[in-house]
Amino acid sequence: MSSKTTTGAAVPPAYGTTGAARGSGFWVVGAVLVLLMLSSSVPSALYVLYQQRWDLSSGAVTVVFAVYAVTVLAGLLLFGSLSDTLGRRPVLGASLVLAMVSMALFAGAQGLILLLAARAVQGLAVGLATGAMGAALLELSPRSRPALGAQVNSAGPTVGIGLGGLGAGLLVQYAPAPTALSYLLLVGAFAVALVGVVRMRESAPGAGGRWKVAPHRIRVPAPVRRRFAVLVLTIVAVWSVGGFYLSLGPHLALSLLRSTNYLVGGATVALLAGAATTAQLLLGRTPPLRTALLGLTGLIAGLGLVLLSLGLRSAPVFLGATAVLGAGWGAAFLGSFRALSALATPEHRGELTAAVYVFAYLAMSVPAVLAGVLTGVHGLHRTSVGFMAAVAAVCAVALLVTLRLARRTPAEGSPA
Repeated sequence: MSSKTTTGAAVPPAYGTTGAARGSGFWVVGAVLVLLMLSSSVPSALYVLYQQRWDLSSGAVTVVFAVYAVTVLAGLLLFGSLSDTLGRRPVLGASLVLAMVSMALFAGAQGLILLLAARAVQGLAVGLATGAMGAALLELSPRSRPALGAQVNSAGPTVGIGLGGLGAGLLVQYAPAPTALSYLLLVGAFAVALVGVVRMRESAPGAGGRWKVAPHRIRVPAPVRRRFAVLVLTIVAVWSVGGFYLSLGPHLALSLLRSTNYLVGGATVALLAGAATTAQLLLGRTPPLRTALLGLTGLIAGLGLVLLSLGLRSAPVFLGATAVLGAGWGAAFLGSFRALSALATPEHRGELTAAVYVFAYLAMSVPAVLAGVLTGVHGLHRTSVGFMAAVAAVCAVALLVTLRLARRTPAEGSPA
């Protein structure tokens, strides 16, 4: 979800950096972004194994996932602007240290308590890094390709999520120490990234200041509240789907495929994220509202196909539905976030973006936990049908009100 840091505000040139230093620093930060997002999806491929080994319920699995979402949000709101005063390098360095601690906790976990602790530390690491990564990618963008920072910021998270799901699935199924190896490899990867961060040039103009925690204000300016309410419906739908797939999606895929191969679960996450990345890259220059409308249409089609696959208990239809759903997911998020970012003036954009974060992370966590609890009562199949039908209804409402907004908006695609 890191593309949400791209607000479109003007960013000054990287402070005291040559072209070569900008280039190397840019790719270091891009690698950190992909690694953090990759590590966040690794547990998704292991949830089924955790359930089997530790006798965890689906409700417990979704709570573990929700802890991550809540701590990302807390870290982002509390420390999102810390790198403006301390600098990008120290904040990114601290987040990488926290990420290594979380990977060590995951590797040593033998039950629910350490799993929750690992997810909480991981969420804090991602929340701490998000603001610094978003700003550094814009500041360090190569002068010959100034839009590259926004593109990496948008596509990096879904690339990381897809690689994490697929890589973890492969290691869990075919390598030794399935509950530890993925995390130990990531400790090494984060250590290498930390060396790169230490060696890169600082890009924040105000770096070197005092430690100052300035929590983001959460505020939607009165003149744009109606438009915000329309567009945030899409955010809620998008991240409800994302939360479900990242927590219970692998279990559902294994059930439909009647498979015990853990790669299937990881590949499901990778398929969703890969389709989302492709859609975002293809629609990067499409006007925001048009992108959101295309995405909502894709979401409704994908959810309809998921419901069909559940009715038929068909694995091929489910996989096709996941690809369609992923494309809609990526497009709907890209379009709605760009439209939301343009609602506020630069001086209020941080406050409005913080409000978007709140809706996104609550949508990612609360419905997933509810689905996990209901799975224990009604079973995964019936709960999935009810969940997808409910989200499809939200998407239909979002599509209708966004269409009305687009018709009332001059120069279609711009919410201004």
